[in-house]
Amino acid sequence: MIPESRQDDKAIARAANSRLVHDFGLLIKSATLLEQRIDSALRRECGISHTMMEVLIRLCRRPGEEVSQRHLADDLTLTSSGTTRLIDRMEESGLVRRVASPEDRRVALVEPTEDGRRVFLRAADIHAHVVERYFVEPLARDDYTRLTSALSEIHKALREDVT
Repeated sequence: MIPESRQDDKAIARAANSRLVHDFGLLIKSATLLEQRIDSALRRECGISHTMMEVLIRLCRRPGEEVSQRHLADDLTLTSSGTTRLIDRMEESGLVRRVASPEDRRVALVEPTEDGRRVFLRAADIHAHVVERYFVEPLARDDYTRLTSALSEIHKALREDVT
């Protein structure tokens, strides 16, 4: 007879080594490493973080669109205080500026400066190069298409099933 603690150890090891745990870990590790590569390249070449790049992407996506700090926090899944600190740093660097909303002066809108737009264009090239090298090139064209389609379906399912 196997002692109960040994049976528990086997069950624990099976759970820790399950295919689902492995596959999800591979996804997270790959995404983390890719994000680190992007962040390093952006810091080295443009002097901005990947998170700052994400802010600039959001601000430059639809020129003239009014984007509040609150919407940025929601889009970037950052806390309100984290977003405030990030925008403070970006404003100090001359990348963005805050303006009062014409509809509600309590709301701070954020817009890119000319320097922010210039940095964004350079950062977009760097970002594209790293993504092409480590996300696109390692896969056959059909595999890449299947991967991005599957990721879209996963994203859709997660957005629809908010609990």
